[in-house]
Amino acid sequence: MDSPNPFPILRLPFLAIEEVFKAMNSFEIINFSMISKRTKSVTRQMTFYSKYSIRINASEMLEIWVAGPKYMTQCFYKFTTNQEINGEVVENTWNSRNELLVWKYSNNPVEEWKKLVKYVLEIFKKETIDLLLMTMDAFVNQNVSTTDFLKTNVKSVNECYLFQSVKENDINEHAAYLLKNIKITNAFSSYLHIKNDNFNGKIPKNLKELKIHYSQWIGYERLLEIDCKSVILEKNLITNKEWNMFFKKWIAMKTHLKLEYLEIDYRDIEKFRALVLHDIPHEVVDRRVKRTFKTRRNETQEISGGIDIKRIDGKTATLFVYRVFSTDRFAMSIH
Repeated sequence: MDSPNPFPILRLPFLAIEEVFKAMNSFEIINFSMISKRTKSVTRQMTFYSKYSIRINASEMLEIWVAGPKYMTQCFYKFTTNQEINGEVVENTWNSRNELLVWKYSNNPVEEWKKLVKYVLEIFKKETIDLLLMTMDAFVNQNVSTTDFLKTNVKSVNECYLFQSVKENDINEHAAYLLKNIKITNAFSSYLHIKNDNFNGKIPKNLKELKIHYSQWIGYERLLEIDCKSVILEKNLITNKEWNMFFKKWIAMKTHLKLEYLEIDYRDIEKFRALVLHDIPHEVVDRRVKRTFKTRRNETQEISGGIDIKRIDGKTATLFVYRVFSTDRFAMSIH
């Protein structure tokens, strides 16, 4: 039996073509664009790509994710040096959401990954990457060139997460280079083991959330330089005396004017009050008083009691202890 004739999509009016494209997943859009110069041109004319987001992973498994409107369909390109799984496709579905994964073989996966990232950004007319995941010691010799590639091809990164797989590896120089050259606009999380206090990495400013998991290198002076709405510092070594100075500066509106939430490792709140707030005016709120405060990622938490500190403009910082992922955390919410 003869195969049916292909559907003449390019002969349709533009609005009809666009409706056809809206029914395609990201893989289908990209594959269609690669057929010819004309299909690439038509693909780039679509007007609904603002609803799509591009996410990339520069780790042991190099990935490109293209998420459709409302993240209902996410398509993952995974680069591999295993030729046996080249072209393998896996589809997962849950809660009416679809996830498509396809493996692409390359004996030079980093360069092939860069080429496809650039092509995907061009097709979907993106100048911003929604999410960047990078393991700094996965392709050490490629860190600088990868940073340069991103600097050349994107204006900004919305959210950035930096990791390292072996804590003994020294990634200070490459991490500092990335932070200097990549503009991060919304959220930054670091899981890097910075080796010394002289790390000259530039902490992004004006973020909605800053999280530094190993923050021993964040001393008092660096703390004052942070300019973000939500700040989470884990394993920090700032002293009680320095926290006392910090709160005095905050009260006087000399630091952290945008701060809405601060979280550090667990402290006994009464000991903290005695050692840090001994010469700072504050109010201990009765535990029978329950209030709801904003916490990390704009979540809310009902808190009993707490300690209130007033800023000179009338804003209040409430100190409290609460549980996050089965761990007690010491936090401050400003309201």
